[in-house]
Amino acid sequence: MVLPTLPTHPVADPAAVVQGEHYRITVLTDGLLRIEHSPDGVFEDSASTFALHRRQPVPEFRVVDQGTHLEVVTRRLRLTYDKGPFTTSGLSVAVLGAITTWHSVWRYGQDDDGRNLGGTARTLDEADGAVPLEPGVAGRHGYAVVDDSASLLLTEDGWVAPRDDGRTDLYVFAYGHDHAEAVRALYAVSGRQPVLPRWALGNWWSRYHRYTADEYVALLDRFRDAGVPFSVAVLDMDWHVTDVDPAIGSGWTGYSWDRDLFPDPAAFLAEVHARGLRVTLNVHPADGIGPHEEVYGAMCAALGLDASAGDPVAFDVTDEAFLTAYLEVLHRGLEDEGVDFWWIDWQQGPHSRIAGIDPLWMLNHFHFLDNARGGRRPLTFSRYAGPGSHRYPVGFSGDAVVSWASLAFQPHFTAAAANIGYGWWSHDIGGHMFGAKDDELATRWVQLGTFSPVLRLHSSNNPFLTKEPWSFGPEHAAVQTEFLRLRHRLVPYLHTMNHRAARDGVPLVTPMYHRWSRDAEAYDVPGQFLFGSELLVAPVTSPRDRESATASVRTWLPDGVWVDVLTGLAYDGGREVVMHRDLASVPVLAPAGAVVPLDAAAVPGDDPVEPAALEVLVVVGADGAFTMVEDDGTGDGLDEERVARTPLVWDQAAGVLTVGPVAGADRFLPATRTWTATFVSVADGVAPVATVEGAGVDPVVARTAEGHLRVTVGDVPVGAVLRVGLGATPRLRPNDVATRLHRLLDAAQVGYELKRRVLEVLTADRPLHVRLSHLAALGAPATLRAAVEEVVLARAS
Repeated sequence: MVLPTLPTHPVADPAAVVQGEHYRITVLTDGLLRIEHSPDGVFEDSASTFALHRRQPVPEFRVVDQGTHLEVVTRRLRLTYDKGPFTTSGLSVAVLGAITTWHSVWRYGQDDDGRNLGGTARTLDEADGAVPLEPGVAGRHGYAVVDDSASLLLTEDGWVAPRDDGRTDLYVFAYGHDHAEAVRALYAVSGRQPVLPRWALGNWWSRYHRYTADEYVALLDRFRDAGVPFSVAVLDMDWHVTDVDPAIGSGWTGYSWDRDLFPDPAAFLAEVHARGLRVTLNVHPADGIGPHEEVYGAMCAALGLDASAGDPVAFDVTDEAFLTAYLEVLHRGLEDEGVDFWWIDWQQGPHSRIAGIDPLWMLNHFHFLDNARGGRRPLTFSRYAGPGSHRYPVGFSGDAVVSWASLAFQPHFTAAAANIGYGWWSHDIGGHMFGAKDDELATRWVQLGTFSPVLRLHSSNNPFLTKEPWSFGPEHAAVQTEFLRLRHRLVPYLHTMNHRAARDGVPLVTPMYHRWSRDAEAYDVPGQFLFGSELLVAPVTSPRDRESATASVRTWLPDGVWVDVLTGLAYDGGREVVMHRDLASVPVLAPAGAVVPLDAAAVPGDDPVEPAALEVLVVVGADGAFTMVEDDGTGDGLDEERVARTPLVWDQAAGVLTVGPVAGADRFLPATRTWTATFVSVADGVAPVATVEGAGVDPVVARTAEGHLRVTVGDVPVGAVLRVGLGATPRLRPNDVATRLHRLLDAAQVGYELKRRVLEVLTADRPLHVRLSHLAALGAPATLRAAVEEVVLARAS
């Protein structure tokens, strides 16, 4: 086997290099420097696990040699260096531009003192709330550093080598508050995020449980009958033999199907595939290969070992021959039976037989590249192994404790990972272990999962810790089912963001300060995030209050008008708002001009292929545009001959949504499609018209319970242009305050007379300040008062 390799361009353009006998400074971009010190005068030009592409277009910079010290200046930074061994006083980088205080100067060896905005962590195993985050490339004071001094080197033949000790290799990011650009610089040097397979964006089912083949297939059929879609079937470790002699292993590691549970593995995998799901199997490789394994003899033969001795084959990722056999012998036959990718459940730490070689990184790297053979779009599923891990999605965040504290931390954990470019975390939705049965907690976690990079239900092997929606109370089962369906409906939007992540260097989930970096409020809502280009999500991570029957979440809305696409409630932005939601909803807000494509099916199928019916959400009030991206599912997703782009353009002045024409490949798309334009909370009085290729058609028009206007046109040829018009400059409808107040008060657990008085006071034809002061005198519980005030004050008109 020839080991697969990544394309690399590790040697920088000489024109970008400033070098002395013991130092080398490389200007990679106008905001990113590589700064090296070498006591022996030898510098490293091999690719590392972090840096693959140091050969970048040379930015404008100037060098000023003052004799005693050196200055390197770009439009973003000024490096000052005394040409000696690196010290705090002798090496600094000042961030130029709007950030010019002493806070904006990085000095070698100086404590970060909390300035870094955080990246991510290797795992959430046993976490019950927050865990410390490793640093990212975004800093509150404008700078951040990646220390690459100890990372592995990638050799030209595809293998790895540890570094020589004693050399310092730093990457200093000095992008000021342009955090998103710092992340793009990370991708430029470290490699882009790959395009995930479309099916990876649907729901994943996983449970640590001893399923039989018949039980698993029956469960998938029950999900189908209940209208709960899944696109990935995960089998935890009990797929393989676990009852082994302790003398030869622990049972955690295994490569032989448990024939008592799965008598015909190929037939079982075929049944799962026939239902539209892909399959991944859990592997814990650390214990090696025992003599009980079906492939033991073949593994010994591949490595030249004596199988008759019966000695376990030790796991050793530092041995190229072993790793080759590991992929070709242990995994290839299982893949031929129908396994699509692997869940690498490495729990044994970062050490190996050779110092500096992390087994987790090795497994992530080589499994991912191996999964790409034959032109497939690769995928692996494993823990984070340091900077550069974004190249090997999807991330498995580990076994978090079932608790509100764990739920509350995960939005921040997911968003902050964008600061180190790690865009595809998959959490154990609902938590993995311990904790207590809490239907509301489970439901809120599913809602977070719907707006997470990857939604995967999972739990420990406790027989009471189950995640099927029907294992919860009826109210919770209904809400969970609705959000699991919504996840599959979101796939057209998610897959476009999947392509955006790879092409434009913007992760699906990003912190608010990536877009509003100069607003202090953006840094004060760590649990709120941007979900793609069009949506802002503020997950609910605390239980409902009894009196108001709602849960609250503190939210910051940037300037402009924002509409909750789930409830239709519109808000004036430019402020902080405590939002209240019943169990059925979480704040998912879109600004005026937002355009969001969805699968139009109320109950989407398991395999989220390109849908024949699409719904486009439009928030009127400003121009908007969105190009929906689809592909044929092969290759790396970047080949233009395999990609279709459908423009969706909203012209506010004309009041017209234009769909199409499709650009690029369309051979894999349905010949015709049904399009539904849903105008979110648009005002009454509009008269929808529709044309296809300029000819009038009769649309189906309806209003939803949330106040949205739906205009549906069927049988539109895939290459045609569809236009749906509402008339010039349509506006949002005023919030129906009275109806919303009645609904909220009806659910509230307070006295009937209090409900009546609150409704009368707040809907009276009196000035707002009079109504609110009267409300304050009614003695309503504080939480209920806050909830009704939110509705009244959401928007000025």
